[in-house]
Amino acid sequence: MPNAQTVFRAVDSMDPAAIVPLLAEDARMRFGNADPFVGHEAIIAGATAFFGAIRKIRHSVRTVWTVGADTIAETDVTYTRHDGKDVTIPVVSIWRVDVDDRIEDYRVFYDVSPVFAPG
Repeated sequence: MPNAQTVFRAVDSMDPAAIVPLLAEDARMRFGNADPFVGHEAIIAGATAFFGAIRKIRHSVRTVWTVGADTIAETDVTYTRHDGKDVTIPVVSIWRVDVDDRIEDYRVFYDVSPVFAPG
């Protein structure tokens, strides 16, 4: 089962290909209330688009709960914008692994609007 440090290290690399080995082939990834990305190609495309909108991302893990196949991670995530300003917001990520210990469902709950707010 991928632990939180492994998952967030892959995300923080801002290399969508680094995330793929952690995912089931038909994995679903959903950010906030957006439509989910389904499958490796869609997840890579979605992550590539998001990473293009920021300069850097860094997760700081506050708490992690794992029960069976489910993990809930409470984090503070610092986004570095293209103007160089850092914005830190609270984020909760939830993922479930399949029988092969690959993430089959990954959900991120946050309000990303402060990252893109003027000023």
